[in-house]
Amino acid sequence: MTKFVKPVAQGLYNPANEHDACGVGFVAHIKGHRSHSIVRQGLEVLDNLTHRGATGFDPLLGDGAGILVQIPDEFFRGLEDLGFELPHIGAYGVGMVFLPQDESARSKIQRLLEECAQAEGQEVLGWRDVPVDNSGLSQTARDVEPVVRQIFV
Repeated sequence: MTKFVKPVAQGLYNPANEHDACGVGFVAHIKGHRSHSIVRQGLEVLDNLTHRGATGFDPLLGDGAGILVQIPDEFFRGLEDLGFELPHIGAYGVGMVFLPQDESARSKIQRLLEECAQAEGQEVLGWRDVPVDNSGLSQTARDVEPVVRQIFV
């Protein structure tokens, strides 16, 4: 059996930073083109990374793994209940926020996020509740499931 020997430190590489990268996948178009097939492939990667280094006593208790995509501008513009106008593409940002179930705590955190955005000279356009399907989760997972909202800035 061949023993793995770490390379020596050079340039930006430091062998002290070596560690396993359990559960990492990457799918992209080399030219940055958006497509639904890339999203489908990303979801397939997640399906194939069943352990992702974060399973426990309950196999239906997920680890919060997900995918990162470009802002789906056409999708957002097509929503009937967004409740606010979006500026042109590239002139706004979207944050995915995982909030506590407790309404009082959730409101405080949202206000704090809005204050921080405004302190940075940004305008908060509004919030969107993200629809979720938790039917495949165990009760243990649903008991601690966050409220998922998006903040538009």
